[in-house]
Amino acid sequence: MSRLSALLAAAAVALGAAPAVSAQTAAPSGDKGPVGWATYRQLDGMATLRGGSETRQFSSYDRTGRNNDGFDGEFSCLRTTEGNCVIAERAGAGEIESMWFTRDGGVVTKTGWIKVELDGKTVLKAPLQDVVDGKLGAPFVWPLVGNRDDTSGGVVVKVPMPFRKSMRVTTQHNPLFHHVVYRTFADADGVPEFNPKDPATDVITRLRAVGVTDPKPAKPGATTRRSTVDIEPGATARVAELTGPAQISQLRVRLPQVIASPAVSDDGRAYGAGGSSTFTAAVHPENSGVRLTRRYDPEVEKQRAKVLVDGVIAGQWYHESKVGPLTWADQSIDIAPELTAGKSKLAIRNEFVSSDVDFNEFRYDVHSLVDGTWVRTDVMDLGPHHRGEEAVHGYRVEKQQWQGRRSFYYPVDAGQVAASDDVLTGARLRISFDGATTVDAPIGEFFGSGLGEFDVRSLMFAMDPTKDGWYTSWWPMPFARRAVVEIVNGSGVRIPGASVELTSAPDSTIAERLRPNGSLGYFNATHRQGATEKDKDWIVMDTSGRGVFYGMAHTMRGKLPLTTDIPRLYLEGDERVYADGLLTPIQHGTGTEDFYEAGWYFHNGSFAMPLAGNPAHEVGGDGCRFDCTGAYRLMLPDAIPFNTALRFGIESGPVADVPADYSSTSYWYGQPQATLRTTDRIDVTDAENREQHGYRADKETKAQLTSSFEGDNDHDTVKGPVTSATGPITFTVAVDQKNSGVQLIRTADHTRPYQEVKVMVDGQAVGTWLQATGNAHQRWLQDAFTIPAKVTSGKRALAVTLEPVPGSAPWSASDYHVRSFVAPFDQGRSVAQRIDPAALDWTAPDRGPLVRDSRDPVSTRQGR
Repeated sequence: MSRLSALLAAAAVALGAAPAVSAQTAAPSGDKGPVGWATYRQLDGMATLRGGSETRQFSSYDRTGRNNDGFDGEFSCLRTTEGNCVIAERAGAGEIESMWFTRDGGVVTKTGWIKVELDGKTVLKAPLQDVVDGKLGAPFVWPLVGNRDDTSGGVVVKVPMPFRKSMRVTTQHNPLFHHVVYRTFADADGVPEFNPKDPATDVITRLRAVGVTDPKPAKPGATTRRSTVDIEPGATARVAELTGPAQISQLRVRLPQVIASPAVSDDGRAYGAGGSSTFTAAVHPENSGVRLTRRYDPEVEKQRAKVLVDGVIAGQWYHESKVGPLTWADQSIDIAPELTAGKSKLAIRNEFVSSDVDFNEFRYDVHSLVDGTWVRTDVMDLGPHHRGEEAVHGYRVEKQQWQGRRSFYYPVDAGQVAASDDVLTGARLRISFDGATTVDAPIGEFFGSGLGEFDVRSLMFAMDPTKDGWYTSWWPMPFARRAVVEIVNGSGVRIPGASVELTSAPDSTIAERLRPNGSLGYFNATHRQGATEKDKDWIVMDTSGRGVFYGMAHTMRGKLPLTTDIPRLYLEGDERVYADGLLTPIQHGTGTEDFYEAGWYFHNGSFAMPLAGNPAHEVGGDGCRFDCTGAYRLMLPDAIPFNTALRFGIESGPVADVPADYSSTSYWYGQPQATLRTTDRIDVTDAENREQHGYRADKETKAQLTSSFEGDNDHDTVKGPVTSATGPITFTVAVDQKNSGVQLIRTADHTRPYQEVKVMVDGQAVGTWLQATGNAHQRWLQDAFTIPAKVTSGKRALAVTLEPVPGSAPWSASDYHVRSFVAPFDQGRSVAQRIDPAALDWTAPDRGPLVRDSRDPVSTRQGR
């Protein structure tokens, strides 16, 4: 057996092979999940599993496996046309979900215009800088778009753009660094046409309330219960036990002994005599009072300003004398309920009275007193790096005298900080649904910050660092019979007065939908912690079954001394994602802070966007020995579905070569059963196998290929035969008669980009299989094409014709796996195992021993 044959035979297991069983109704391959604006409007349905759709990514990653991910733009264009750069191109139905770019410190002016074509129509063409600055108007406004100030060095476009036949994204000039995340569908059923003039006002409003309100629709019959317990070291406290069928919609935790981490970098503004600032603040309409908290620089003495609420004097800010250099201070004003009761919004005005220099302000937190508890109902982080937040709050400043950034500390005892951090990392939130524990993660990281109590405001979770602030989760958590919520105190210190609050609603349909062959998955929060390993990705998640991956929180503790040229070199690591056993990543990124949609090592400091953020950065103190970073990324429109397995990894450093201690918590929904079964395989280089499948290929050539697959195993060289054809290819394959769609997996030579064939099944056209990318360095490829159920269901065999498109590169292939979407089945332990090419015995008399690739020294370029 050749090395390649051995690899592919083993890969057949990972690709979903299983003994035949009596099939039930097959899992629907056509269940695409929410499409278009529904991706933001139907967040209460996140537990719904999906069928034959994929989430993939075009990016400027270095095809050699090293670190030139966009520095000179060598790998940024799929092709150029009339001097313009095509960065993403797809045939068939799907949806563009997310676009990220950076260059020149986050200024993308030199990229010129961006053009998005869907189904042959141009739906967007404008200067990229104007797009991310929000100049085009809704829906291309903050936070569906963000510039380098919003995202700390990157720019993003998060407007979902569905297409039915094709998509192409082109930039006027080489954009250097970029990601374009998109979904693919087997057919266009239910896929709407994108309307760039639809302002999606409700979606924008929901996203602008990030971190303070539940983004999901309210459930009828919802109730809230709260418990408060003292937890001794080493003890486990059961804080809630619910019966179903029901769904938890909100979970809140408060730990009174924990204090906010002292190191904060923030920007702000200041004004002098005759000056003022105005803004609007959201409050709870059932409030019995409102608390307004201001962050300021106390180095300036005798700051005094009047506070007016809806034109009525409500109080006064006053600061007398210095607290100390490089120090933050907060001050609160309680606004009387007669000025706030029954209102959902307040108009706030601060009027300068006096100061030794000026009156400064960096941030305002708004809390409403509801049923005796203070809850955060709004935040306005202001300053030149928060123009989006300023705009949505109607912030205006008169007679401004200063604007800028400060990196200061709150004056707190170091011992208290250490104790607080120990609680957040040592105490764990553990939740069991219907007898299985699927949530087990440190409390801090579960709510978005593993380095301590920092401000976290994301769409699905938040951390309020103000006094008595809550940590809140809005992940929907369905269960059929019973849910048990516990806090496990592994911190080594007593936790007094821990409060947990849960909101849930009954739902009689959930029990049926949570069955193994149902449509729902259980919520999971999977935590991993340890030291990174040289030449290996940090594995965030490696699971079998079917599910949907929605993102992660990540805590990185670098081990390079601060005297090193680049202590944050660990941020050079790329993410690589493998779905359903494929040997080629479905997503391959360009750097760690790029994955978190920032740039240049988060060069503007911490930031908070609905779907990504960097709440924490510590250097040489506060529990961090060297350089430490905390970040999160939520993949809601760009969630990753899987049908047999998912492996999500990220390098530590340019080629997984920088030591660090990592911790991560991934958020996903799933069931242990698989829904893809391998039903046939064709070795197109074996004469007997070809004859069995009636395999014919016109104008075909055969060669030997010695190279590697991209990704985590790119060190390992594989040698095997491969064919190329410029004429029609025909073959017949076996499928499961009770299928709900069929997937073809091709193993091929990736050297030539734009390999493209029209696919016919039993004489019926089913789409175009286009592989727009190419890689002349790591040449082995596995890619996929899904055939819709309407042409496969009820059949035992399919006659397939692949007809190369005129002008396309020769269609290469060494092997085809054929997989059928079927009813959920137990795939067995072996299927969950990922194939590691280095672990296989590929030695064969005619091939020679396995050859490992050697790497050049790592580039030490500055990070993005």
